[in-house]
Amino acid sequence: MPDLINLSAAVLAFSLVMYVLLDGTDLGVGMLFAWFPEGRDRHHLSATILPVWDANETWLVLMAGGLLALFPAAYTQLLTGLYLPLFAMLLALVARAVALEYRSQASTRMQRRLDILFIIGSALASFLQGALAGSILSGISFGSPFSWLTPFTILSGIATVAAYLLAGCCWIRWRVKGEVAERCSQLASLFLVLMIVLVIGLCLLLPGRFLLAWETPLGKALLLLSGMLIVAIPFLLHREKLILPLLAVLLLLVCLSGLALVAIYPWLIPDVLSLEEAAALPATQHFVLVGLGLVIPLTLIYNSWAFWVLRGRMK
Repeated sequence: MPDLINLSAAVLAFSLVMYVLLDGTDLGVGMLFAWFPEGRDRHHLSATILPVWDANETWLVLMAGGLLALFPAAYTQLLTGLYLPLFAMLLALVARAVALEYRSQASTRMQRRLDILFIIGSALASFLQGALAGSILSGISFGSPFSWLTPFTILSGIATVAAYLLAGCCWIRWRVKGEVAERCSQLASLFLVLMIVLVIGLCLLLPGRFLLAWETPLGKALLLLSGMLIVAIPFLLHREKLILPLLAVLLLLVCLSGLALVAIYPWLIPDVLSLEEAAALPATQHFVLVGLGLVIPLTLIYNSWAFWVLRGRMK
C-alpha cells in the first residue's frame, strides 16, 4: 500500500512539474508583453506560444483530476482553505486564453485591450500559483477567505512571477531573432537576480521547512544542482547555443519544485493531512493510474511533436 501511494504521489508531482515547465514558460511570455509595447513584437511573442499553450495546460487538468481521484481528502481540504485563490487563478487562465486566441482577429484598438487582459491574466495566474504553493508549504489556514494571504505567500507569488519571466525570456531568445531576442537576454539576467533574492527571502522566512529538505540526500542533490545552475545560467546567456540557457532554466525550475515537494513529504498538506490519510482506496488508485499511464505518454508525445514541428526561429 505505501508503494502504491508513493507512486500516485509521484505521478501527480510529475504532472505538476511538467505544468510549471511548459505553461510557466507560456505565462512568462504573456507577462513579457509589458516590456514589448510594439504591435509587431507582441505578434512575434504570441506566435511562439499560440500552437502549444493549450496542450501545455493539459498537465494542469491531469494534475487536478488525478488529485481528485487519487487523494480526494486533500482535494476537499484544499478547496476549503484555498477556494478564493484557486478560482481566481482559473478565471485568470480563462481570461488569458480568450485574449491570446482573439487578439489576432481584433481591431487595433480592441487588440490593445486584449493585450492588457493578456498581461494581467498571465501575471495574476503566475502570482496565484506561487501563492498557492507558498500556502501549502507554510501550512494552510482555514480562517477567513483571505487568511492564505501572508508575507510568505506574497513573496512566493512574486518569486514565481520572476521565475516564469526568466523562463519566458529564454524561450523567446530561442524562438525569435533580432532586437526582441537581445532585449530578452538583458531581461533574463535581471529576472534571474530577482528570483535568487526572493528564493533566499523565502528560505529565511521559513527555514524549518527547507532544513527538512536539506536533511535528505535528494534535497542535498537538488540544492547543490540549483546552485550550479544559478552560476552557469549567466554564462550560458552569452553562448551561441540558444537552447542551453532555456534548458538550464527549466532544469532549475525542476530543482526548485523538487525541493518544495521534498520539504513537505510525506505530507500532502503539512501537519494537516499525510499522503496515506488522503489516499483513495487501492482499487481506485489502480484504476486511475492505469488511465494516467495511457494519457501521460500520449500528452508527452503530442507536446514533443508540436515543439519539433515549430522548432524554427522567427525573424
